[in-house]
Amino acid sequence: MSNFKLITDKIVNAEAAAELVIQWQSVKQKVVFTNGCFDIVHRGHVEYLSKAADLGSKMIIGLNTDISVSRLKGPTRPLVDEKSRAILLAALQFIDLVVFFDEDTPYELIKKLQPDVLVKGSDYKAEDIVGYDVVTGRGGTVETIDFVDGFSTTSLIIKIIDTH
Repeated sequence: MSNFKLITDKIVNAEAAAELVIQWQSVKQKVVFTNGCFDIVHRGHVEYLSKAADLGSKMIIGLNTDISVSRLKGPTRPLVDEKSRAILLAALQFIDLVVFFDEDTPYELIKKLQPDVLVKGSDYKAEDIVGYDVVTGRGGTVETIDFVDGFSTTSLIIKIIDTH
């Protein structure tokens, strides 16, 4: 099997992801979930996602679709299309699944997947994180991870504009 096929096989719909989560949890694998736009994947994303993956044995990313990113970030975003963003994320060895969602929040996806650990950046208080009630209600945990200073998609966009 080609490396590209192995990468694209990690990009699944919510139903397929939910089935895999049930299988993984049945053999006591801890499923971690985080979400985001990941418009321009950079070092800050990789470090954050790597630390999140360390909190369990399987790592799932809920990825905003292009339509969802545009609603959240404005009509000029995303800069990178959803398929490209998904492939870049799926190429990371510690990512097990990438699942698109169209809504502004991943609440319905979290309800469908029932992860054991929910992770967001430390700019959130755990109890304010979308899906907190779902995950803690079934005995899971909600964790926050510090961002890497100086790395953000917005700062990269500004740097590109300023230097070109």
